[in-house]
Amino acid sequence: MGDTGVILAAAGQGKRMGSRVNKVLLGLAGQPVIKYSLDVFEMLPDVEEIIVVAHPLEVSVIEQDIVERFGYRKVRQVVPGGRERQDSVWAGLNAMSDNLNLVAVHDGARPLVSPELAQRVIETARIFGAACPGVPCKDTLKKVGADGRVEATLDRSQLYQIQTPQVFEVSGLKEAYRQAFSRGFLGTDDAVVYEKFCGPVQVVEGDYRNLKITTADDMYMALGILGRERAMRVGNGYDVHRLVEGRKLVIGGVRVPFEKGLAGHSDADVLVHAVCDALLGAAGLRDIGYFFPDSDPAYSNIDSLILLKRVGTMVSDRGLEIVNIDSTVIAERPKLAPYLEEMKQNLAAALGIEVSRVNIKATTTEGLGFTGRGEGIAAQASVLLSVGSRRDNGL
Repeated sequence: MGDTGVILAAAGQGKRMGSRVNKVLLGLAGQPVIKYSLDVFEMLPDVEEIIVVAHPLEVSVIEQDIVERFGYRKVRQVVPGGRERQDSVWAGLNAMSDNLNLVAVHDGARPLVSPELAQRVIETARIFGAACPGVPCKDTLKKVGADGRVEATLDRSQLYQIQTPQVFEVSGLKEAYRQAFSRGFLGTDDAVVYEKFCGPVQVVEGDYRNLKITTADDMYMALGILGRERAMRVGNGYDVHRLVEGRKLVIGGVRVPFEKGLAGHSDADVLVHAVCDALLGAAGLRDIGYFFPDSDPAYSNIDSLILLKRVGTMVSDRGLEIVNIDSTVIAERPKLAPYLEEMKQNLAAALGIEVSRVNIKATTTEGLGFTGRGEGIAAQASVLLSVGSRRDNGL
């Protein structure tokens, strides 16, 4: 159980984007900008809950089109923001649970934050009470007067560009905000508010790729980074089920004649389950048991091809396309060769891809191990995904 809450600031209107659509809802490589950050915080073990602060007119949009559609379990509330960023973060702080130790405030318009960076800032804040990521300024910085003339050239050796997430002890940030409101102080980020009224903020190594989407050019830069870093994704899956009497044997969606079947909460389709886990892994998502737990009666004896179809939707929702699937079923008996083509057809149909992208093999272990003794059947799968071709940025 984590001790950190996340406030995802997404209440701005993004006027500098020149778009009528909030920049966090624009499409970036096939999925909304805000979804990238949500994916990162949803998967971090230290994060217990997420509060999304939205523009008052977009609360229901984010609730329905983002949180509900993509199934974010850690998002506790979507709350309306205020006129200024401080008002929005304060609304998020007031919506958080009382039992959390740390709060991470992140810009919803920073889609390229990595799990490693977020974890690094959280761990540093746990030691120092407050932390934020930053990168050294690379350009020469000059102070320019109202007349456009240079007044001074600044020493950049100690100047950093500060990013988010910025992480603080909850009690400290709340106190800093109370002080800021009472004294009429307005800061450009949470760190400056904390510095002003509570104490120093520890800067940790940031990431130049963790850019903020402010203008249309930023969107194209983010697309370029995604294209270089996330062009191809590989995943692997493995599953095994016991053979028992009184069950139907279903593999790859095919009812295979045999005196025994596979034990499981669903139809126990070992091949489909391995493919599901491979797809989820390549997409950076959690395993099949997380999304379709065997404690949920809704999945009792369910056709696993239904689960595969849902996983396929989850993959495409992340802007990813299936390049190919290669899988192997490991069973001493029965012989599966006569059914492999039908299995390929079933998997391809469930995922909405060409049959040529699906390969299924069958092998034995020549009498060795639990499969060789006929105690169970195993399957393994590997998949290759690519970033989708869609580039609908809504601009």
